[in-house]
Amino acid sequence: MNTKSERQQAVIRLLTIHGSLSTNELACSLRVSQETIRRDLSYLQQQGLVSRQYGCAQLVQQTATDNGESFYSRLRSHFASKADIARHALHWIEKDMVIALDASSTCWYLAKQLPDMDITIYTNSLRVCHEIAKRHRITLICTGGTLLRKYECYVNPNLLIQLRKIDIDLFIFSCAAIDPEGKLYDSNIYNAEFKSLLLKKANQTLLLTDKSKFNRSREIEIGHLDEITHIVSDLDTDTIEQLIQ
Repeated sequence: MNTKSERQQAVIRLLTIHGSLSTNELACSLRVSQETIRRDLSYLQQQGLVSRQYGCAQLVQQTATDNGESFYSRLRSHFASKADIARHALHWIEKDMVIALDASSTCWYLAKQLPDMDITIYTNSLRVCHEIAKRHRITLICTGGTLLRKYECYVNPNLLIQLRKIDIDLFIFSCAAIDPEGKLYDSNIYNAEFKSLLLKKANQTLLLTDKSKFNRSREIEIGHLDEITHIVSDLDTDTIEQLIQ
């Protein structure tokens, strides 16, 4: 984590997802010392956000509600545009690449169109796993963890540890909203955590977004357009620049 504030926000996200975690589990997930986590927890406890008991921490109250759209709902929204955007994204995929895909409906459309080739796919998406499992030459790595059926994604508290062993050439993802300042948002904490980590981990990033996502904001910020290497959209570059001030 770059700053104390970012690390403490990450603690809140992890506790939101998993309910209760030990100091050691938090330290391992965030790759910091237990003493650093204890100081963070003390601060968050003083702010009334966290309670601590028997070496574990939990939120006093949820800081993010689970009001995101289900995968099924997103699958039916703007499906023609998403499928076309996914088709154009194929141009960025080359042999021997290690590619991370999020649990968005657009990435599922991409997975459906992927040819059987010598690449590695890393994903937290149940639907993407099912689709890629049909290919014989693609190496599939799933994050594993707890399956959230509403979002058809896996949540794994050891994601940071897992990612230490994987070099991601390209992270392909979508988001729920992009505000006029270029901030990227997701609608639920579960997918947001995966995307935030991969944005920092991947060598290159490819954002797939249709025009309905612009000039909006949602509950959970995951990054900024400045972090994105490439964008595929049904809007042209000039129009996107006009929307983002």
